[in-house]
Amino acid sequence: MAIAVAENLFRGSGADARLLAGRSRQSGKLVFPCPQGADADDYDVVELAREGTLWSYTIQRFKPKTPFNGDGDEVNFKPYGVGYVELPGQLIVEGHIVANDLGALRIGQPMRVTTEAYRTTDAGEAVLTYAFCPADEAHRHEQANEGDNS
Repeated sequence: MAIAVAENLFRGSGADARLLAGRSRQSGKLVFPCPQGADADDYDVVELAREGTLWSYTIQRFKPKTPFNGDGDEVNFKPYGVGYVELPGQLIVEGHIVANDLGALRIGQPMRVTTEAYRTTDAGEAVLTYAFCPADEAHRHEQANEGDNS
């Protein structure tokens, strides 16, 4: 079983994941993530588009410093992408990018929302966060993460 890193961040898992934004009841403006706490009452929860385009990115080639709390250490750290994905007519969202070949990433490339387990709790539960993957890899990524639930 898996747990989400935070409430009201996303629904679903794998290729069925949807990011949750807040739409201001006063201005209609979308914000991500959806506001929590006292401000939450001023927003309606909105599911964002599943697909967008890669707006900008970089490759994280070393383990981030604290407060990063992902699994592993500097020896077994696996590089990953970090980027901005434009969800058409909605927002530009920052997130991890998971891809079979990080070197094949290109600005303007179709991307899809997904989830990934980035750490494990002391009880052995996978902690899921949202991520983006190339749209043509979404099905393969979903199969690799079967059994992850949010």
